[in-house]
Amino acid sequence: MNYSEKVSGKLNALLEKNNDAEKGYKYAAENAKDPQLKAFFSERAQERYDFSHELETEIRDFGENPEKGSSLAGDAHRTWMNLKSSLSSNKDEAAMEEAVRGEQVAADEYEDVLKDPDIPPTTANLLLKQKNGIVAALNKLKSMEI
Repeated sequence: MNYSEKVSGKLNALLEKNNDAEKGYKYAAENAKDPQLKAFFSERAQERYDFSHELETEIRDFGENPEKGSSLAGDAHRTWMNLKSSLSSNKDEAAMEEAVRGEQVAADEYEDVLKDPDIPPTTANLLLKQKNGIVAALNKLKSMEI
């Protein structure tokens, strides 16, 4: 595997996670009752859409093709969210808990990629910006009261 394929592989993994997060946030926004939470989830869906497009551009810059779609794990997670929220008396709270968990995992995945010495500085800057957005969303989620 050459350098471009290796870096693009890591970026494609993050791209897949962002596609999963975008779908998850759209689902959460559609089902949230609290207007503040609905707006928050909609904003995060748009943010993750934007992140995906930035990653696609970066992957193309390495001469590789971005992977499309979401993962089976993401599809399974959305199914779990649907089941959990249908069984919960407070659906918004259940969605928030899942979003917190998902954002923490995403921040950790970005951190792992950022630790890779093969990631060039310009790509690392993009990933750090995206990771900081995820951490900011995580902090906001933790501080929200519904």
